Amino acid sequence: MRNPIVPYQEAYHDRLIEIWYRAVRRTHAFLKDEDIQFYRGMLESGALREVEIWVELDEDRQPAGFIGLDGAKIEMLFVDPPAHGRGIGRRLIAHAESLKGSDLQVDVNEQNEGAYAFYRRLGFERVGRSELDGSGRPFPLLHLALKRAGDGER
Repeated sequence: MRNPIVPYQEAYHDRLIEIWYRAVRRTHAFLKDEDIQFYRGMLESGALREVEIWVELDEDRQPAGFIGLDGAKIEMLFVDPPAHGRGIGRRLIAHAESLKGSDLQVDVNEQNEGAYAFYRRLGFERVGRSELDGSGRPFPLLHLALKRAGDGER
């Protein structure tokens, strides 16, 4: 049986921060400790409440991964490292597409090759690049857009 995907609840907040932290430690080797603490501070001070969050729960009804949306833009997608490779990220993307349609977009850190490969496997294509991230820090972003068979040019 598939695990449920549910809307954000305040009770999940601290667990989602921990999932984010463990996932970033595992997948963002290019970040220094002070960078991670900077971004963690942003999450702890309300960034999770500024986007539409959907959470996949595990068998114990605890968060295993989450996606944050701002309209059709994926602002964040994180899966607890012990659950990597179990389809959670793919299901969260499919859920977002069911809600927002196939116009999904996402920015990925250029140095995060695993995330870039993940999104490419799901049909996202590079449509641009920025030298700085959304906080003005020197972590280049690749701008990706979902391309489905039959989609016209964007």
